[in-house]
Amino acid sequence: MAGLVEEYLKEIADIRATGGGVAEAAYYTPLENLLNAIGKRLRPRVRCVMQLKNLGAGNPDGGLFTQDQYNRKSGEPKNPQAPSRGAIEAKPVSQPVLAIADTKQVSNYWQKYGLVLVTNYREFLLVGRDDVGSPVKLESFSIAPTEDDFWEFVKKPRSAAKVVHTGLEEFLQRAMLHEVEI
Repeated sequence: MAGLVEEYLKEIADIRATGGGVAEAAYYTPLENLLNAIGKRLRPRVRCVMQLKNLGAGNPDGGLFTQDQYNRKSGEPKNPQAPSRGAIEAKPVSQPVLAIADTKQVSNYWQKYGLVLVTNYREFLLVGRDDVGSPVKLESFSIAPTEDDFWEFVKKPRSAAKVVHTGLEEFLQRAMLHEVEI
């Protein structure tokens, strides 16, 4: 159903149209909403939490937690723990996702969390471990090849979503089903 991706693209377009947001953090909410909507469909459920605490590698923009990592019944927070489906690092639409993935910041997150979903809101890349425990770019998905193409694309979120919704949703489902190897 194109609705989730359409809403994601519409929210991004609306935020950009205000001219009031910063290039990275202003788009956290649409990303979080998309990941949580997809995460509700998964077993176990996966919850995206943006603005993670520093657990020893800096502050990733977000993390992906499975349902067993939080206690909804008591409402009491559990002790801080690493997100079992990895960290999220988001940068502005203008920065290529491959360049982001090769930064020291992402390397630090990968070493601490084992998986990092890297995005610039138009491209997504999952960085994980290979058979010998080294970092590897596992899979990627691109909504648009360039920043200009992306901004043109989001001007018509309904038609844009029809083009990319299946691929993006399936990619994000696979990314959120990856478990961190211990």
